[in-house]
Parts: sequence; structure tokens; C-alpha cells
Amino acid sequence: MPRSIPRPLLAATLVGAFCALAVAALRPHVPLLIAATAVCLAVEGVLYRWQRGMLSVFAKSHLDITVRHALRDLLLVVALLRLGGQDRESSYTPLVAALLAFYALHCAIQAASILVRRTRTLPVVTRNIDASALRLSPAPPLLLRRPGNRLLAYGLPATAGLLATAATADRRWAALGLALSLGIAVLGLCDLLLRLLPGRRPAGEREALEWLDRWLAEYRPTVGLYFSGGTSSAYQANMWLEPLAQVEGRPLIVLRERFMVQKLAATDVPVLCLPKVSTLMRLEQSTLRVLIHPSNSGKTSQVLRIPTLLHTFVNHGESDKLSSCNPYAKAYDEVWVAGPAARERYAQAEVGVEDKDVVEIGRPQLDAVRPYSGPPTGAYTTVLYAPTWEGWDGNPGNTSVIEAGENVVRALLADPKVRLLYKPHPLTGSVDPRAGAADLRIRELIRAANRERSGARPVDDGELARRTVELDRLTASDFRAGADQVERMLAQSTPEAGRARAVAEATAAWEEAYWASLPEWEHQIVIGVRPTLFSCFNRSDLLVSDVSSVVSDFLASGKPYAVANTSGLAEDVFCKTFPTVRAATVLAPDAAGVPELLESVRNPEKDELAGARAELKRHLLGPDEPAAQERFNTAVQELCSAAEERRARLIPGQRLSGSPEPGPAAASSAASAEPGA
Repeated sequence: MPRSIPRPLLAATLVGAFCALAVAALRPHVPLLIAATAVCLAVEGVLYRWQRGMLSVFAKSHLDITVRHALRDLLLVVALLRLGGQDRESSYTPLVAALLAFYALHCAIQAASILVRRTRTLPVVTRNIDASALRLSPAPPLLLRRPGNRLLAYGLPATAGLLATAATADRRWAALGLALSLGIAVLGLCDLLLRLLPGRRPAGEREALEWLDRWLAEYRPTVGLYFSGGTSSAYQANMWLEPLAQVEGRPLIVLRERFMVQKLAATDVPVLCLPKVSTLMRLEQSTLRVLIHPSNSGKTSQVLRIPTLLHTFVNHGESDKLSSCNPYAKAYDEVWVAGPAARERYAQAEVGVEDKDVVEIGRPQLDAVRPYSGPPTGAYTTVLYAPTWEGWDGNPGNTSVIEAGENVVRALLADPKVRLLYKPHPLTGSVDPRAGAADLRIRELIRAANRERSGARPVDDGELARRTVELDRLTASDFRAGADQVERMLAQSTPEAGRARAVAEATAAWEEAYWASLPEWEHQIVIGVRPTLFSCFNRSDLLVSDVSSVVSDFLASGKPYAVANTSGLAEDVFCKTFPTVRAATVLAPDAAGVPELLESVRNPEKDELAGARAELKRHLLGPDEPAAQERFNTAVQELCSAAEERRARLIPGQRLSGSPEPGPAAASSAASAEPGA
């Protein structure tokens, strides 16, 4: 596979090909000239298709694609001159001039491409909003926007023509190749120049901002979800999409990074990405009253400066980790938590969060978790091992993957009646390479165990494939490869009525088909967006995890769970330090207690922690009634009212009269939002 070719070998091959090309041009030697040029082009193709990381290395060495391509053509011209003799130099002058004209066009196309890109970089990016008034249009062809790919493709006829002339001494081949390259380049330049005409380009910055103000005035948002983060952190926002979509009023999602618009899961809630602080400040004049924050980021402080908004921190999970009571939480007007345990956690941490600002709302996402219905009834006990990641602080107790993961997995695989589901955290190995290496070894243990098992497999009736196609049709963004943000805004306009309900039904049907397609005896490594963590909860009889929000969420099921203790603390100190562990079976790093744990799961009379789990569930997640979604909605409305009263005090005469009518996003459930791990 070209992707697996070592980078040093590719670099050495390219350098060697250029050396051979130089020798062939100076000697001259036509077969070597053709072979060396072919190798150069082949390596360039591999670099642009599979090894794009090497391109930046060449660029930093001032050997970018333009230099390499020009050097290659220069050596071909040298070869032609030496093959033809000095008396024929003048006959090649038009060909050299045409070659220079091609490179001039290449530079002109690049300049025009930059101008087009700038005109298509709007100050606001939208999703689920009709932004056609901004004169959105399809993006230019991808070749016109990528100089390396363009030079390779557009210059190929010229290079081929020069080689053919070198082999046959017929200048017509070079003329034909150069004419084709020039013609294609002229067409590309014309395409870009037409896009720069006033009526063909999208709205300018001022016009786009005026449109934003009009849209905010028409939509009249009341509550928003504010999120900023890296490429792998979208799960933190995704878990709050469905609860947000079900609140009264007109919800809105506010993002700061352009790439995050496509990272969000399927939702019908309008999405605004406001990268600049100056654009973000326009929310101050809108009807938006409350912003909900599922995470802290460096850009959070920017939106906290808006005086007409009230802010609440909901976090992206409940756990006993120090990050669950971060001192930054005191910057918000309120902190919404699941139950009394989090309230106590903030009080004990003494990080500046006052008790009066803590509101218990439960965990609305957990409605998807089915309650305990008894011990395993089939031939296998399904165990979910869902460790968390290593975290930023280097605490060995953060994740069990490094010290205990392999022992836990070996102990579970040793029981012939266990079916293991392994779902690692998506950030595993992102900080500590040991965690990533341990994760790979665990996966290999599971694959080896599957090779030693055998049994009947479900007949593939195509149901999963059909359900996948249907779910992808409803949730996947169907963009062509060359689509840019403007084209995606055009494609992701106002969603069709009833889409959220259709997505929820399609997701449930896909999950049923997915689990039905797997043999009940086969261990599974579950990664990616589907199936969700909560879907794994519903298929499991037992959870093994770490001190993390996974434990708190699993408690909603009432099923047995175990927590690996890799903190170095004694078991009694461990349980006292982390209250979420007090209803769990604590496993030492050697996982010696796994057989007894499995026995208690299969025989409820031996389960001595059932009562403790029920009590801990209430302590962590709050009461079952009223429902968490109802409590969440109540908290939103009360904070909105407080924000309205505050605005009336800050700006006399500007008090908002009544609540806006629920919009389409509020009327439908964004059930497609997938909870994060």
C-alpha cells in the first residue's frame, strides 16, 4: 500500500529520480530521461494522495511543488536543446516561451484563487438556517484551489509533450502538450475571474453582518448552547443537543470554530458559527437571554463579557474528577448539576462556587438508558469495559488502561460465558503514548479471543445495510469532495419538517439491526459514533470503568458496575475520595476480583450492592420525578426570566415583552444527537 511506504524511502526515491533526470538531460539519454520523469511524477502522485504530511517538509526546505515542477521541466528543456544541437536552439524558443507563459498563468490562477477564497470566507457560518440571501454558490473546482494538484494535472500534457519530442525529435508533440496545458490554465483562470464579478461572489462582510442582525431579529432566540473546542471534543456538545432542542422557546447553537459546524451531530437546532469576537458581540443586541456551556475553553471568557446574557455551566459529564469542580465555574452565573452529589462536591472543593448558584437538573440525556430488568438470561453475560482517557494532569488514577486494562480484559476473556464490549474513550493515547499502546494491545487480545471462539453467525439479510443507508441519508452531510463552507451553508439550509423524529426512529432501527447482526458469542471493539455509549449500556449486564462520568451515567440503569483502582490509594480511602465508587465493586490493578464480580451479576441474591446503587443513583442524578428534561426546561425558563429582568435594569425600556413563539427547532426533538463517551 502506498500509504505504508516509509517517508525516507519516498524522499530518497524522489531525490534519486531528480538526480537521474539531471544526468539524462546533460548526457543526454532519452530512455533514462523518460524513466526518471515517470518516477518523479509517480512519487508526486503518492505524496499528494497518501503522504500529504511530507509536502510541508519539502515546502519548509524551499522545495515546494512549483520549484520541483519547474526544475523538472527545465531539465526537459535542457535535454531537448542538447539533443537538437546548438544550431537548433532558436527553433525551440516558442516552446520555451509557451512554457514560461504556462507558469505565469499558474501564478495568476493562484492569485485569483486566493481572492476567490477570501470573498467566500464569510464572517458567519450557518447550519439549519436559510442563508440564501448571502448569494451562496457552489465552490470552484478543487483543482483551482489546490496549487500542487493543479500544477501536476494542468502541467501533465506539457511534460508529456516535451518527453515525446525528446523521444521523437518532433516539436509538434511539445507544441501540442503545451497548447493543452495553456488552454486548460486559461479556462481555469477565466472561471475564477468570473467568480470575482460583483454579482457572482457572496455577500461582503458588512452585508453578511447586516443579514445576521436581521436573522437574529426575526428568529428571536431565547436560549443558546455555546461551544468552543478542538476537533475531538465535539462529543461534549453533542450530548446536549437533544435536551436543548426540547426546551421551550427558540434554541440556538453558537460555535466559534468553523470546522466545528460539521463536527456536530445531526440536529434541527439553528447553528451560528461566529469566529470573530466583534461578530460575537452582536448577540448583545439580540433577544438571546441565556447561554449554556458544556465545557470551558479559552474563548469562553470572550462571550462572558456580554452583559445582557446570563451564563450557566452544565459540564459534559458528572464525575468525581477534579475537573468536575473546576475553579473556572465561578465565572458563570449558575452551575447546573445532576444531583446533590455535585452540589456537595463544589462545596467541599471551595473553588468559589456559591451554593445558591448551584441548580440540580438531573441528566436529561439519560432518558435513553433502559433500567435494570434482572440478571442475564442468555448464554452469555455481556460486560462493557469503557475506560476513560489519561487526562492532562498525569494522574495514574485517571485511566485504568495503562496499569489494569490488559489484566481486566484477560480476566473477563478467561470466562467462557462472558461476551466483552470494549469501548475506549476517543481521546485515549492523545496525551500519554503508553495509553495508546495499551489500547492497541487490548484490541489484539480481543481479536485473539474471537479467533478461538466459534459459533453460528446471523444470516446477513441486508437489514443493517438498509438501515445504515437510511440513517446516513438523514444524518450525513452529502457534500461533494470540493465543497467549501459557503457551499455547505447552501446545502444545509432549513431542515425539513419532521426530520428530527425521522432521525430518532432511524437511529433506533439501526441500533436494533446492528446488534442483531452480531453473533451473541463474539466480543466487540466498539469505536466511532455508532453505536452510542448509551446503546452499549442497554446491551450490557455489567460495566467496568474508571472514575468518570461514564459511571454516573450508567447508574441510571441500576445495573452492577465496577471501578478499577489504579490511583495507588487503599480501597477504603479510594471509596471515600470518590463517592461515585461507593456502590461499585472496586478492582485492583491485577483484576483478581473479576470472577466474584461476575458471580454476583449472574446471581442477584449475591449482589450486596443493589441497595447502595439505588441510593447512589438518587444522590448523583437526583429524583426520578419530575423528569430530568422537565427540570432542565424549568431551569432554562427561570434563568431566562432572570436575564430579562437584568436586561430591564441595565437598559430601561428594553425589557422583552413575553416569550417568543416556539420555533421549528423547539417543536421537534433533535433525537439524532448522539451522547459522547
